[in-house]
Amino acid sequence: MKLQLKADLHTHTLASGHAYSTPQEMACAAYKAGLEIIALTDHGINMPGSPHLWFFTNMDALPRVMEGVTVLRGTEANIIGLDGKMDMSNGVLRQLDICVASVHGPLIESGTVEENTRAYCAVLENPYVDILGHSGNPNFLYDLDTVIGLAKEKNKIIEINEHTFVVRPDNVARCVEIAKKCKELGVYIAVNTDAHVSYDVGRVPNVERMLSELDFPQELILNLSAGRVMEYLNQRPGREKIE
Repeated sequence: MKLQLKADLHTHTLASGHAYSTPQEMACAAYKAGLEIIALTDHGINMPGSPHLWFFTNMDALPRVMEGVTVLRGTEANIIGLDGKMDMSNGVLRQLDICVASVHGPLIESGTVEENTRAYCAVLENPYVDILGHSGNPNFLYDLDTVIGLAKEKNKIIEINEHTFVVRPDNVARCVEIAKKCKELGVYIAVNTDAHVSYDVGRVPNVERMLSELDFPQELILNLSAGRVMEYLNQRPGREKIE
């Protein structure tokens, strides 16, 4: 299976503190990679080195189109409580185009499978969360049928993350299980790079190989089509349309 992404919906700029490229460099790399859309999703405010809250409330300073690529203003919000609490308020998320919500070990203590499942379900119930990010952490196990079933019910997206293969290899086996469950239940996935430098934008060789081995249906990969991404974003109730 050859994947030609048209959108990369999870990337980081140097504003995240541990990434290395500017928004313009990321957009330029996206254009060179054949993308039509890039989401700039720097870490929420509880991550060490993350930008100030004002960074996110001022993101409309970024042009909607940079280097020929549509720019989505977003964040990777950190899940910080087993009640589904995140470090970005709904008031801020409402102003952004897209929100990836993820668990990062330093910011939350894992609970039981039942507690972790409730945490992810609470996050998916949030109307301002669009994508459940890299949820394959074997130290934060959850019930796949419950969480991915709710994602289908709530029309949320499950991420399969290229960066995981590089920095979280112990998560890969669980990511395979997640992808299989998405295929079984007919849940959209987003294949994202989680790029922390412009050279990685749009490059997903490891995910491509994994999904090929699973014979994963391309019609369930949201970001193979820019039109499908914009249709998804613009159908969300209570959100402004992205022009």
